[in-house]
Amino acid sequence: MKFETAAIHGGQINTDSHQPVVQPLTLSTNFVHHEGSLIYSRAANPNRLALEALLAKLEKGVSAAAFSSGNAAGMAVFQALAPGSHIIAPDDMYHGLRKQLTTIFDRILEVSFVDMTEVDNIRSVIKENTKLLWLETPSNPLLKITDIRGACAQVDSKEIKIVVDNTFASPVFQNPLDLGADIVMHSATKYFGGHSDILGGALITGSKDAFWEKIKNVHETGGAVLSPFDCYYLVRSIKTLAYRMKGHAEHAGIIATYLDLHDKVEAVYYPGLVTHPGHEIATTQMTGFGGMLSFLFKGSAEETDRFIAKLKFFTNATSLGGVESLIERRAAVEGPDSKTPPNLVRMSVGLEHLDDLLEDLDQALMG
Repeated sequence: MKFETAAIHGGQINTDSHQPVVQPLTLSTNFVHHEGSLIYSRAANPNRLALEALLAKLEKGVSAAAFSSGNAAGMAVFQALAPGSHIIAPDDMYHGLRKQLTTIFDRILEVSFVDMTEVDNIRSVIKENTKLLWLETPSNPLLKITDIRGACAQVDSKEIKIVVDNTFASPVFQNPLDLGADIVMHSATKYFGGHSDILGGALITGSKDAFWEKIKNVHETGGAVLSPFDCYYLVRSIKTLAYRMKGHAEHAGIIATYLDLHDKVEAVYYPGLVTHPGHEIATTQMTGFGGMLSFLFKGSAEETDRFIAKLKFFTNATSLGGVESLIERRAAVEGPDSKTPPNLVRMSVGLEHLDDLLEDLDQALMG
């Protein structure tokens, strides 16, 4: 099946004798004991099994685990590591997972944050206790691009697992398992959900090895599983994922070009621009450049806030990947320890009519 077909037909485990076209929602927390029964919903549920099978298919993996949030998915990877393990992570790492490593796992795990736009930086920090290489491409919020193949080539030991946060690209535009990664991570809240009303996360593996079994143990025994209701609606939302992503990327590319030419903008970060330092690598590993971009507004933090306040169709709110356009001054959200420039604006380009979005930006930037 091609991607669009798999997205529509790949998430169906129908146990109803009436054979409805759409898999029913199974809310029961327990099941009658019999041969092959699921027993208890923390371990397995028909809707979660259907979603996990669908995610594995779309990311070209062999197994998946659906979590209660993207942070829970990332944390399960860290929890599966032995205390004292060393992690190599990107300097522009999503701040929620970075905060986990610097606070929750402080003095439990060792972390080196490096600029992964130069993959040679990875090899230079590998230690005897290095057990995880965490990649994020495009990164959040600076849209940095890491050469996934090149990064994987820096790792000689099979003891070092390679995980890629693929949230910004989605499997529509990038499949890290095909490029050498061991596991793919997603915040399913974002493009998988697509409507800003579902909280979820996912891990997809290319191999059911011992490390994956440790992650599955954290998942099922720890209990940070995705509810049947949210699994049901994610399967529904993913049916339109390919077409939504194409619209997001088309709009983002045009808006990035518009901003790049505007005298109120210092710099635009979008891998689809030929001027982006990661553009050439992005074209080798992505089939589209996604719906996320960021840019530096020419002004102070206060002036940047005033620009955002003038917008009508770009909602000043955190998160991304919904059908509506969102915008925020990222440093204000990340807090006092943020390393993001105070005038950096992160934009999740939605599916409103493009003319309305461009006119809205025009009137806000004119002021």
